[in-house]
Amino acid sequence: MKKLLILGVVFGGLFLTSCKKDWTCECQSYGEVTTYPIYNKTKKNARAQCTGEASIGLITVGGDNSCDIR
Repeated sequence: MKKLLILGVVFGGLFLTSCKKDWTCECQSYGEVTTYPIYNKTKKNARAQCTGEASIGLITVGGDNSCDIR
């Protein structure tokens, strides 16, 4: 019974942890597509970095500009 409890805790912990991995930020502005890598981030943090950098000017802002992770 203890072994099953330990296995349940281990597998439950694996499902509850966020997976960090590499992402690609893709931005479209005036019909042009620009991509750059984002390394070792969770999906939530990668998306925040991707959209945040676009809004602070590292990528052209204005017009038809939209960024998201892939």
